[in-house]
Amino acid sequence: MILIQQILFVLVLGVTAWLVYRRASLIARTIRLGRAEDRTDQPARRMSTMLRVAFGQKKMFDRPVVGLLHFVVYAGFLLINIEVLEIVLDGILGQHRIFAPVLGDFYLVLIGFFEILALGVLLACVLFLVRRWIMKVDRLQAASHREMRGWPELDASVILLLEIVLMMAILTMNAADSALQMRGSAHYPLTGNFLISQALIPLFTGWSEGSLIAFERTAWWLHILGIFGFAVYVTYSKHLHIALAFPNTYFARLIPRGTMQNMPEITSEVQTMLGIATEGSTEPLPVPERFGAKDVQDLSWKNLMDAYSCTECGRCTSACPANLTGKLLSPRKIMMDTRDRLEDVGRNMQQNGGQLVDDGKSLLGDYILDEELLACTSCNACVEECPILINPLDIILQLRRYRVMDEAQAPASWNAMFQNLETNQAPWKFSPADRFNWAADRQQ
Repeated sequence: MILIQQILFVLVLGVTAWLVYRRASLIARTIRLGRAEDRTDQPARRMSTMLRVAFGQKKMFDRPVVGLLHFVVYAGFLLINIEVLEIVLDGILGQHRIFAPVLGDFYLVLIGFFEILALGVLLACVLFLVRRWIMKVDRLQAASHREMRGWPELDASVILLLEIVLMMAILTMNAADSALQMRGSAHYPLTGNFLISQALIPLFTGWSEGSLIAFERTAWWLHILGIFGFAVYVTYSKHLHIALAFPNTYFARLIPRGTMQNMPEITSEVQTMLGIATEGSTEPLPVPERFGAKDVQDLSWKNLMDAYSCTECGRCTSACPANLTGKLLSPRKIMMDTRDRLEDVGRNMQQNGGQLVDDGKSLLGDYILDEELLACTSCNACVEECPILINPLDIILQLRRYRVMDEAQAPASWNAMFQNLETNQAPWKFSPADRFNWAADRQQ
């Protein structure tokens, strides 16, 4: 029987590893579709940013209660995986609690610590569900944010419910294990009662040894299959940020958030027209095939990583002044639309042997509308709010550049402003010589 379990476990482990690898490879290929961009400078500063923001959850604690709950889930996820390592080794080798004889008395302390984390994760997930289902925090509701309708709304609840089930499986499994230890059952080494799950042992009073073993094995398989299922599911979910938050914060922009990056081709041409010397050459850079971005391939690889890293928390949208005044723009939707387009592109590549075939769609127009882009004030509120340093504004600016520079589809009011900037060096239609007339009038 143990040999059959080992074979089944190894098969399930192999299938899970293959599915995760296949999905991760596809995500990596779609991210690499983006334009090249060097984000390897200042490695020490980048590492510091990643440790503070991703590992230390610094920006989550801008909202202390939510930050604390999120940290409990996050810490539990990281540390409880040590127990998952033991379960995996047990499954492969046909053992039970393989670390117990090695660690001695410390094993009981370690499992007790994991149980405290498991209870914390369980309670935190329940509170997160209360916030979604009962308190109805506005930024999480599909009723007020159209991008959250359907799958995005369901996704968050599925993950929270799955985590609750997994934590309950750990605690009840340990309780049944302790009950079997007390009966001297074979294959269950004596470790002593565990800190939290010992409170659940009375639930198994009167159970036969066979029933206890069946329950313990069922909880064991439920927990590890749940972990494997979670590993696959998360690659299709917003919870992919569990893995991508670390590289995403490491490769974040180091320049001030309010700095807009000019297009080097335009800067070079203007400098040449004005007779300003440029580094390395007196000739302007060649005109690119496309100004700005129309589809995901025109964005940088970092923009695409941002899209896959988005947690859909809605902090960006809740801080967006355009959204708060009823405009169509939602920075969260910009990131979700970019990810949706990447998902379609990924399926396209899978169906065509790894090659991207034109499907007649583009990010701009089919996913993101002009009305959304034109509502943006470029204030950087969304960038400031993001807990993992995603930059929706960069995508918005590149899409707007395409509309204005490549297709000449700027609103009439913008065209008038552009003309005034070119002729009067100001957005207003009056001569530069008259700029300070208002001051002269005041002196009189």
